[in-house]
Amino acid sequence: MTASPPETTQLAPEEAVRRVALARETLLGEVHKVIIGQDEMIEQMLICMFARGHCLTIGVPGLAKTLTISTLSRALHMQFSRIQFTTDLMPSDITGTEIIDQDAATGQRVFRFVRGPVFSNIVLADEINRTPPKTQAALLQAMQEHEVTAAGKTYQLDPPFFVMATQNPIEQEGTYPLPEAQLDRFMLSINIDYPTRDEEREIVLATTQSTNHEIRPVLQGKDILWIQQLVRQVPTSRHMIDYAVDLARATRPKETGTPAFVQNWLAWGAGPRAAQNLILGAKARAILHGRFAVSADDIRHLAYPVLRHRIFTNFNADAEGVDVDQIIGRILETVSEPSYGESVAPPPKPEKAARAASPASPTPPTPPRPAVKPSPPPRPTPPPTK
Repeated sequence: MTASPPETTQLAPEEAVRRVALARETLLGEVHKVIIGQDEMIEQMLICMFARGHCLTIGVPGLAKTLTISTLSRALHMQFSRIQFTTDLMPSDITGTEIIDQDAATGQRVFRFVRGPVFSNIVLADEINRTPPKTQAALLQAMQEHEVTAAGKTYQLDPPFFVMATQNPIEQEGTYPLPEAQLDRFMLSINIDYPTRDEEREIVLATTQSTNHEIRPVLQGKDILWIQQLVRQVPTSRHMIDYAVDLARATRPKETGTPAFVQNWLAWGAGPRAAQNLILGAKARAILHGRFAVSADDIRHLAYPVLRHRIFTNFNADAEGVDVDQIIGRILETVSEPSYGESVAPPPKPEKAARAASPASPTPPTPPRPAVKPSPPPRPTPPPTK
């Protein structure tokens, strides 16, 4: 099963959303041939793809981060490349390099650009924090502008283009933390936890036998582009946009009206990209679940992966043992959805409104009634009798 190609633009909204939800179910079925559990991680990866973003996956070794991304790329039937980041990796190993090429007929030597692994649809940046910042920065232009500049010439990357990076949180020796500017380029930061006991038992059972699962391609590049256009067309009410903006602004300790615990625990808050990604991710999640509009539940589900790498704790939070996810949970409990028109009194009538506009002005006197009642009109005289 594949989703509708981009040229099918006359589909009814119900049919378009139905096809995306069906594609999601088929994709999950193919990925779960290899990956056991991790439903939340897989869904967030699909949200990131359909919203035209990049994701950073963080987890301890052995939680199938790399295997999930490679399996998903096989189910999407797009060009895939993997870059193993090491301390001696150079920027040209990612973007490509120029070589001297000699024409066999004329003997003339010319420079020829050999494209690097970044020229792909899905790029797996494995253990991205194990390479120096100079090499990490080689991905910045590709992630933001979808282009690569080398030797004074700019090359466009073929859409769709995703960077899926992995990172090990427990290894700090020989690593280089990503700069805040590059962290902000990632739409989602996905944390992976240990599997449950039943899932771990299934993992051991499945991986200790000689089984070979064939992954069937479900979507192609043109299908992904069509879904990305559909995500941008999902309607979002002003109510939901204000909710996303309020959540992002509540993370800034110097903002007026920020909760006290944010001022006490955070050194820096999220920028405008947070609210943008909250709405885009909520749109993608809505159509993945077969719905036509964004709900507040979609925004709350995206709050953790969108905000956790955009806010930074200070010494007070570290001393009290408070992490970023706990602060996000407090913010979700504190910031309520905007309400419009529920507790607003009805507008006053025109004469009452005029009095309310100038309450200090004296009330105009009532004209006095006449002291004597007016006499009734005379009765008509009856005609004379004969």
